[in-house]
Amino acid sequence: MAYLSPLSFLLLIVAAAVVSLPACSSFQTAQTRTLKLSRQQHTPLFSKDDMSNVDEYRNGVTEFLSNFMQRTPQEAGEDVDPLGFIDFSAPKVGKMSLEKLAATLDAELYEKEWFVTGNVNPIYFGDDFQFQDPDVKLTGIEDYARGVKKTLCEDSRAQIISCEVNTAIPNTITVTWRLSGGVNIGPGLQIKPYICYTDLTVDEVTGLVVFQEDKFDIPGWDILLSALFPFLIGKVTAPPAPEVEPRVVKMPVEEK
Repeated sequence: MAYLSPLSFLLLIVAAAVVSLPACSSFQTAQTRTLKLSRQQHTPLFSKDDMSNVDEYRNGVTEFLSNFMQRTPQEAGEDVDPLGFIDFSAPKVGKMSLEKLAATLDAELYEKEWFVTGNVNPIYFGDDFQFQDPDVKLTGIEDYARGVKKTLCEDSRAQIISCEVNTAIPNTITVTWRLSGGVNIGPGLQIKPYICYTDLTVDEVTGLVVFQEDKFDIPGWDILLSALFPFLIGKVTAPPAPEVEPRVVKMPVEEK
């Protein structure tokens, strides 16, 4: 059974009350102030029922909130697959240098923002791909994509700040990005923009991404408290992450 700290238990009770109410305009407020970045662990944006191959789910608050997740068109009985345009069995890309892969993923992510849209390109991921954060472990790029698609609202953004080879961790590409938008819980909860760090581990033999770990620059309680009580943002909780400056990102030129 998941452990709940006193603060988490309090937030759990408050969240239960809030998600049972109609949508409120107070959830739509936002502020923009400079945020000092510091890498910390985060609360996941997935529910256990979103993905068939969840290996472990340990956070009690988010597990409870997943019961209020909005249903997908498929779950509602509609013959619609929101990710039906993706060929999850497509042939994998050939091995390339870590630097070129980082530049390629930078261009792909900048355009598709699949960290929030689920619009992944499976050709860069191994069949044994795993996702992990402090609360969730899952296997398979398709399960990851569908979990993202179900959890994040359509207005969510994953603004890529950088996608670079990590010189401190072998065979790793680190993506720094700004998350904003909302989650499909109850009537919908707007989330305060914050910075995310995604480490992508690349297999030395195949050159494919086989592991992904996400971290946030603020703790999970700050994220939840800011969503439930946005008037506390910048007072009790951290201010929103600053806006991201646009970049010109191009796909690397193919070598002849």
